[in-house]
This record gives sequence, C-alpha cells and structure tokens, in this order.
Amino acid sequence: MKDLMGMMKQAKAMQEKMQGLQEEIGNITATGESGGGLVRVTLNGRSELTALSIDPSLAKPEEKDILEDLLIAAHAEAKRRLEHEIQEKTQALTAGLQLPGGLKLPF
Repeated sequence: MKDLMGMMKQAKAMQEKMQGLQEEIGNITATGESGGGLVRVTLNGRSELTALSIDPSLAKPEEKDILEDLLIAAHAEAKRRLEHEIQEKTQALTAGLQLPGGLKLPF
C-alpha cells in the first residue's frame, strides 16, 4: 500500500511538471530564415505564426513564385527549430523515467 501511495505522489508530481512544461513550451519562439535572410518567419510553441518579415526587394509581381518558395522554406526551418527545442525540454523533464519507446510528450 505504501508503494501505491508513493506511485500516486510521483504521478501527481509528474503531472504538475508536465503542466509547467506545456506553459513553458507555449512561450518558446523559433525563427526560420530563407533566401539569405530575405524572408523570416517566427513561430510560437503552439506552432502559430507570430511574425513575418519580407525584404521589400521581393515585393514584385515577377518575384511571386520565389517569395512563395522562400516563405515555405522559412516556415519549415522555424518549425524544425521549434520541434528541436521542445524535444530538448521534454527530454530534460523526463530524464530517468522509464517511458515506452515512441511515446511523444507533451501529449
């Protein structure tokens, strides 16, 4: 019975840590660039686009296709950076826990 109470305490502590982690992740930002910095995209921890910067030299009708490609590339880089930072924070929180393989946190 004592082990069960200990496990319950650990589960409660882990739940509180996960809530803190989710709040922390929500405050993370990641910026991706493309075209040598001509296009910049910033995402928050919920993968929401929070900022976009486009160099004025790309605001020409004949540059439309290039601009679209650069936006996609900058977004992909920002998303990759964001996912990497979230993974690092999650691993730091769950270090030492015996979790099943392939389990992605936070849920």
